[in-house]
Amino acid sequence: MLNRNKKRFTGIVVLALLTMLASACSGNNNANNASPSASGTASASASASGSQPAASGEANDGGSLIVAVASDPVVLNPNYAGDRVSLTIDQALYAPLFQVNNGKKTFYLADSLDLSEDKLTYTLKLKSGLTWHDGQPLTADDVVFTIDKILDESQNSFLRGNFIIGGKPVQAVKVDDTTVQLKLPQVAPGFEATLVQVSPIPKHIFENEANIEKSEKNKQPVGSGAFKFKEYKTGEYLTLERFDGYFGGKPHLDSITYRIAKDTNAANLALQNGELNVKYLDPQDVSTIEATGNFDIQAYSEGRLAYMMFNHNSATGALKKKEVREAIGYALNREELIQVAYASADYADPAHSFLTPDVLYQTNDVPTYDNDVAKAKELLKTAGVSNLKLRFIVTSGNKVQEAISLYVQQKLKDVGITVELSSMDASAFVAKFTDPKATDFDLVVSGYIMGFDPDAYSMLFTSEGSSNYSHYSNPEVDELFKQGAGEGDAAKREEIYKKAQTIVAEDAAIYPIAYTKTIVAIDKRYGGLDQAVLKPVVIFEDPSKLYLK
Repeated sequence: MLNRNKKRFTGIVVLALLTMLASACSGNNNANNASPSASGTASASASASGSQPAASGEANDGGSLIVAVASDPVVLNPNYAGDRVSLTIDQALYAPLFQVNNGKKTFYLADSLDLSEDKLTYTLKLKSGLTWHDGQPLTADDVVFTIDKILDESQNSFLRGNFIIGGKPVQAVKVDDTTVQLKLPQVAPGFEATLVQVSPIPKHIFENEANIEKSEKNKQPVGSGAFKFKEYKTGEYLTLERFDGYFGGKPHLDSITYRIAKDTNAANLALQNGELNVKYLDPQDVSTIEATGNFDIQAYSEGRLAYMMFNHNSATGALKKKEVREAIGYALNREELIQVAYASADYADPAHSFLTPDVLYQTNDVPTYDNDVAKAKELLKTAGVSNLKLRFIVTSGNKVQEAISLYVQQKLKDVGITVELSSMDASAFVAKFTDPKATDFDLVVSGYIMGFDPDAYSMLFTSEGSSNYSHYSNPEVDELFKQGAGEGDAAKREEIYKKAQTIVAEDAAIYPIAYTKTIVAIDKRYGGLDQAVLKPVVIFEDPSKLYLK
């Protein structure tokens, strides 16, 4: 049965810049080998190998889980992971300090987090006896090292901007082996939303690396999560195996394999054939997968905005003009677009603001450009633009992106704009989208999940934002984000962020499409979903709790 409530979904992911609207893949597992067969012929019944049947609903140790992912991971290092696949794998590889669910902290590596009366110092206490996958102790030194490397400009972590407050860095200071003090340069109401992003990396592995992001050591990652690295074959699969020394208790499953496949239809067939256990679904595919009766299908809000991005730095130069961006908006009908892309309003709500409804101070009552062909033509004429040709990049096999791009192509044709569609595989799409120097495309459909505090969005919409892939720039917006980050008065902070939402909307910086729901199919043979906690982007907050019934 399709579950559209939030029974199992209680998590919030803070900071996950997504470059794909849906994830899909196909794969299998071999009964005699923890690594999947490259042939793709084995049944997922083999994923239960090494375990004995258990009574329905009873936790059982052993077996494997096969998760579908759309592409190869970009980097297996939490200081740099920004794509859905890397973040999903890193969640199992690297334990976070804590997570936030419905406003309540769940502590993982950390035991406590306390704020001083003057609100300028956080004291973070780690659990005792923590270890890395290689047996080395995990201590306050690793936390301080991780934050120092995030702040090191030469290391190019996109998290850096959130650790700079009022133009000054947060200071991480070791007190003892299990205690770190985080000293803020000024009051920062959104700092916990920044800290929740941190999963420490091992100092003893990376301290002599000149470029951590490009380090060869990321290819054999040493983490602290419930599962440790075993094997990776590019374009095929990545397998993690159980970490018996996990502080949260030995995981039930022997391994998790992430199967990489870039053909959605082939992945859906593999799912139906029992070769996959977990997979994201496009709305168009729900009824087919549901009809098998083998999957628990969950549709839940991730606090996600799906949007069409304008590359303001594209070689055409046209999208630097506000009038052209407005004209594109007027040429489209958001309600039609949602129906075309998501098949049902059950999966998407119309979006106007760049903030999602779960974010503090969000309002959808902002200017919008929508459904006025005559106005679109008038604006193009005012901008002195004619015979405009735009390039729209799309992930091959991504049904939502393909539907949106075809719709946009037709609607823009009606106002005299020619749109050329360029399909590429998921890995190439991510590389192109995230390349700050890319000028050979104009339009792209993307999405992001940034968490509950609006300050996190500064990296997307400030001129020097580390993830400002649109190259949007407005000094007034830069200043508002700066003010909002340090404003302790909630009423004043709300005024600041509502003004920022209005200006970004007036500028037509992006074309917001919808606040979408994610749909995931989970094999009914697996239990522990409530304890594992369905989570935006990464699917499961704590995969150690999953088991074969």
